[in-house]
Amino acid sequence: MSACTSILIGKKATIDGSTIVGRNEDSQASWPKHFVVHEHTEFPEAQKFISKANGFQMDLPKVSYKYTATPEWTFKEGLFEEDGFNEYGVAMSATESAYSNQQVLGADPLVEDGIGEEAMITVVLPYIKTAREGVLRLGEIIEKYGTCETNGIIFSDKNEVWYFENGSGHYWVAQRIPDDSYAVVANQLAIQEIDFNNRNDFIYREDIIEFVNDNNLNPEKKGFNFRKIFGTHDESDEVYNTPRVWWGQQFLSGRSEESPESEELSFIKHADRLLSVDDAQDYLSSHYQKTEFDPLKKGTNSKKYRPVSLAKTQESHVLQIRPDMDTDIACIHWLAMGVSSQSVYVPFYLGMTDTPDEYKIGELPYDSKSAYWTYKLAGVLLDSHYAEFGKMYQEKQKNINITLRKMLRDFDMKALSKDTEELPQFLTDASFQLSKTALDGYKELIARLITDSTDFSPLNFKHDSNL
Repeated sequence: MSACTSILIGKKATIDGSTIVGRNEDSQASWPKHFVVHEHTEFPEAQKFISKANGFQMDLPKVSYKYTATPEWTFKEGLFEEDGFNEYGVAMSATESAYSNQQVLGADPLVEDGIGEEAMITVVLPYIKTAREGVLRLGEIIEKYGTCETNGIIFSDKNEVWYFENGSGHYWVAQRIPDDSYAVVANQLAIQEIDFNNRNDFIYREDIIEFVNDNNLNPEKKGFNFRKIFGTHDESDEVYNTPRVWWGQQFLSGRSEESPESEELSFIKHADRLLSVDDAQDYLSSHYQKTEFDPLKKGTNSKKYRPVSLAKTQESHVLQIRPDMDTDIACIHWLAMGVSSQSVYVPFYLGMTDTPDEYKIGELPYDSKSAYWTYKLAGVLLDSHYAEFGKMYQEKQKNINITLRKMLRDFDMKALSKDTEELPQFLTDASFQLSKTALDGYKELIARLITDSTDFSPLNFKHDSNL
């Protein structure tokens, strides 16, 4: 989507050895998302994908692996499945929208009917067994069919985390996030120096050097900095994009003297501590708290930079793969419907066979039974009286989060004793209970917000007791 923020964390940088990736899907303030499970399917003949968004089409294999996804509420403009796991424990999130400079696009223009964000999860995730395979499959598709957009795409499995970027219609690179490192990305091409001698950590279109040299695209005297060659470097980057990267690095690596508008922020960073799934969720829910740039504060700079958590977030996800567990238990799809700072991340097991009914409904206009609309409603009610309700709202979020984490630990322990036949139903029931706990908590929150808001009417009148 056009305004997302992403985070990627290697397994040795986390407190429990998990690989962790996540992204805010930012596009429209009122545009419901659903959450579904596509079961493993074997077709008698090869299938064909045809995009409703731009007409992109390609043949697909006969076998489609099980995968989770968060599609749009309507398919009129395409699927936009955005994020999920497949049955082999591969996570994918697509996409982080980015922008290429005009010199590059003049040499290799975007392709109007090439693959775009709308199709990427659908034509890649059900057909790969590792994160590295995901990089290679998407790269082959872009080389063959072209792409209609500049994008960043996340792949991970229990061992590796990869960030893939295409910088033009047919040229792309991907970098493995070092196990002891993390990266945050915000709507601009992020990968920097490419080490062409390190095929373990970098994958790319084979003739990318020749393409750049033949078209005189490299502004540097030495090296091959993908961001500087293919990316943009304008005022909108310094106000809209780089401050979010700066803030993530300040939050995860400690305060530094770097400027929020710096064009030289590193792509790969080391944290000042071992990171947890809470750190990923806190970053994706953040808005420059405790700084002069927090939009919830009053001040000259409170609206200066675009925050990470935004009113236009449709859903936010954190895809965690925990070590030393069966894949169906290890992979947790943490999903926050609506605005991440005003929602909670609900954990769902990969091993579930279905999602709750509330996550499969919700259209325009508002629907009180929809999970998306339940979380959105709570946020709308909070927005009207943030000063009065903010602390109470945050306390409720905290209590729900604590409960969800305790429940997840209990379910993990019980899951270990289930046999192969019992496990899918157990994980489905567990996921449903986790979802219900969060939704019930938010319905209680909504009831209190409505009740306590009734006395804020402009038609109130203070009666003089002396009259």
